[in-house]
Amino acid sequence: MAQLAFASAAPVVKLVGAFSSPFDNAVATARTCYSSKGIITAEQVAKNPETRDRLARSIFEAGHHTTLQHAHFQFSLENVSRHFIWSFLHSHPFYNSEQVSQRYVEVKAGSYAVPPLSDAARAVYEEAAVAQIAAYQRLIEVLTPPTAREYFRIFPARAKKEEYKKDVKKRAQEVARYVLPVSTFAYLYHTVSGITLLRYWRLCEQLDAPTETRAVVGRMVDALLAHDPNWKTVLEEPLPLEETPEYQHFAARPLPAREADAHAFAEEFDRELDGRVSRLVDRKANNERAVAQAVREVLGVPRARMTDDEALTLALDPAHNRYFGETMNVLTMSKLSRVLHHASYTFRKKLSHAADSQDQRHRMTPASRPVLAAQLTGEPDYIVPELVRQNAAAHNIYRDSMERTWRAVVRLRELGASEEAASYLLPNAVAVRFTESSDLLNLHHKLKSRLCYNAQEEIWRASLDEARQIRDVEPTIGRYLLPPCGLRLMTTTRPLCPEGDRYCGVPVWKLSIDQYSRTI
Repeated sequence: MAQLAFASAAPVVKLVGAFSSPFDNAVATARTCYSSKGIITAEQVAKNPETRDRLARSIFEAGHHTTLQHAHFQFSLENVSRHFIWSFLHSHPFYNSEQVSQRYVEVKAGSYAVPPLSDAARAVYEEAAVAQIAAYQRLIEVLTPPTAREYFRIFPARAKKEEYKKDVKKRAQEVARYVLPVSTFAYLYHTVSGITLLRYWRLCEQLDAPTETRAVVGRMVDALLAHDPNWKTVLEEPLPLEETPEYQHFAARPLPAREADAHAFAEEFDRELDGRVSRLVDRKANNERAVAQAVREVLGVPRARMTDDEALTLALDPAHNRYFGETMNVLTMSKLSRVLHHASYTFRKKLSHAADSQDQRHRMTPASRPVLAAQLTGEPDYIVPELVRQNAAAHNIYRDSMERTWRAVVRLRELGASEEAASYLLPNAVAVRFTESSDLLNLHHKLKSRLCYNAQEEIWRASLDEARQIRDVEPTIGRYLLPPCGLRLMTTTRPLCPEGDRYCGVPVWKLSIDQYSRTI
């Protein structure tokens, strides 16, 4: 596949942090496994490059790849789209990113990627993108007054302080961003291990964003080889897009047939959600019993000495398991807390592209996210934030923007634009339907973060759905699925809210989960 350049600003990729001799280090770790003379150093390995390369290829081809996890590479990335980040960079668990927030940093005019398009198609694309940003700016204006009224009702003492006006604008901005295109630029730090970077290159040509993915990952690989050319020894060429199973299935069906399937799929999926954002569709039959038995195993206690309820309380009640009061998530380091791995849950959920981009950052609650184009019908299919739904003027702007955007997407197809190119114009609000699973240890951590009233609205609602459904079928586990303040209430950790100046203004720790409600 040709490495097509985007028509807008090119991605900027810089290697800003790396081991000094990462490839030599990888081979040194392998040799140390079988060394009778102690630690083998990278300097020792470098003295015999022929032996080093032969060993490297041998262990690589045998699948012994842990040696390639030691070396990490930190990149700064600029002029990359939110769509690419969602589709590729953040679609797996083995990375770390810190990226600019659309919730808190205002998007400027022209800050979006333009994929390869004909002149006629590009004119349609640019006109639509400009209109999306104009709708975003207008929504910020319209949503700021009602947001301010509600914010200062909760925090009356802040009404006369200038610095809190920024908080109001950020909350309006968070909702307005739903009309922005998924092509909107982001900049970020992104850190991966050597083996992950090799995997990136091998699978860089895959849906939904193969052109941008190959362009960005190609620059990352170029930077790697400039830093340490020895990585060529184990670098495999990318699999062609046409050989990927997703592409083969997608390309085998004409557009009308795909759209008919997508329409039937969306109706079926939404019907089965039964009005929820997230629906519990599967779980282990004996979750509570399995966790309780694991507690007894860790402590060497027979069932006669410790009931299931006592064991679950010991593992999950912050008054007994002090690790829940720690600032860091240390649960994976604790013998007792690791028993929570044995309970697991599966949810079917529907989120906007924007909300799912945050949801997927919980890398230990993995999901099977779609080829986005496969779920599109050619008709508007989007999420409406509650603040927009409650304001008639904002809702009119929002609905008009969605309808105009989908007309432009359809027009791009008519002009011969690829599905890939047309998808870049979709709004952040576009609906994404998928299944997500997690063990209890990692789900507990996620719900603790996302049941907080400061969490993004959609993820908060999905988390509330999940916590309530688990409580209904497993009440002993369910009573401990709470936001940070609710858990800290059960410990000696103070203050109850860990957010400081970001406190939501509601004493949530006094509420039962059935009383949770948000306005902004």
